[in-house]
Amino acid sequence: QPGLVPCISEANSLKYPYEVIFRSLQKLLMDTASSEYIFIKAFFRDESMFYRVFEGPVAVIDENMKLTLANSHDAICLMLMICITKKHQLVMSNRRLPCLDTYLDKALIYLWPRFKTVFDMYIQSLYQCDAKMLWVDGTHPHHIVRCYMEFTASLIQLNAECGDGQLDMSLKRLRLAVDDLLVRFAEKFATQKLKHLFLLNNCDMAISILKEAGEEAKELRRYFEEKLESNLVSFVDELLMEYFGDLIKFVKNHISEDLISYTECPNIADVEPVVKNFAVKWRTALELMHNEVVTCCSNFVSGMAILKAAMAQLLNDYNRLSECVKMIPGGSSLNRNLVSITSISYEIRKYSRTL
Repeated sequence: QPGLVPCISEANSLKYPYEVIFRSLQKLLMDTASSEYIFIKAFFRDESMFYRVFEGPVAVIDENMKLTLANSHDAICLMLMICITKKHQLVMSNRRLPCLDTYLDKALIYLWPRFKTVFDMYIQSLYQCDAKMLWVDGTHPHHIVRCYMEFTASLIQLNAECGDGQLDMSLKRLRLAVDDLLVRFAEKFATQKLKHLFLLNNCDMAISILKEAGEEAKELRRYFEEKLESNLVSFVDELLMEYFGDLIKFVKNHISEDLISYTECPNIADVEPVVKNFAVKWRTALELMHNEVVTCCSNFVSGMAILKAAMAQLLNDYNRLSECVKMIPGGSSLNRNLVSITSISYEIRKYSRTL
């Protein structure tokens, strides 16, 4: 792609980000230097003459870069400039022309430290920001977390292309800073359920953004997938406790996973209110639980996963309760109050079809 033509850009009132101007300037320097170097070497047979001729232009460009970088706080712009310089180094290497080696090396010596300084500022801003002031009373993905995940995805792609692995540790530090901010935001919620839902929605958003970054982001994506799964399990537990609390508590306190032994041996007086309460409210509770998940989840797929996990756990716990009733002396008197597993499964399938 050719460089910018200043008179055309000015006539059309066009404006460009600095990295575009930087690329155009470097390309002009690179192409001009290449042709002049070949000419001087062939005609005068004096390679040093090239450096004397270009000493002034290179010094002006060099000074301009130092002044610009001192006031640059855009990490993506700086990383793009690093990538541009590395690609131009490759072009000059393929041309087998060493005439700009010193200039291009010096450009990277300016760019990398400035990038790392700006990157450190970004990380410090995450740790130092006032979570109370930035907190939004809602469980959907936070806009600041979204910005930083998009920033991370961009850097991962650029790092894979031309970062030489120098960014790997910095990206891990950024992930820790984002984690810290997420936890501080989550602590503002009044209940554990809302806290886990907030973290779940933000992890899901992070995964969606990182998928766009391709294979290079798979390690970080896996980290957020594990975090999402952990919060999903915790959220499902809180959700079931809210809508079917007496059932969940009874099963947890009295019945083992194998349905053979009891944590605490129950009697008919313990189990009767649980069975009767479930029989009265289970359909309404299922509907309310479904409506809440559909409303509060920012992602359709995540909402479906939550409902499937919650309903599978509910079915499993109620099955354990039913088996427990059969084993308790006098439990047969509650048979008329027990809801059949088939009825619950049928109702669950109705909601599954609406997902």
